[in-house]
Amino acid sequence: MSLITVLVVLIVVGVLLWLINSFIPMDRKIKSILNILVVVLVIIWLLKAFGLLDSLSNITI
Repeated sequence: MSLITVLVVLIVVGVLLWLINSFIPMDRKIKSILNILVVVLVIIWLLKAFGLLDSLSNITI
């Protein structure tokens, strides 16, 4: 995965999260949970993209 792809994905996720936080009326607790969830998912995606978290591919649900 190229660095440009990572940057584009991070920018798109950031803009979408900003739009949701700015223009969709929600309770503050729900927005906080949504923000935390998005940040955790992006961190996990980045770790997998750079190969630092290969052990997650062995987990089955």
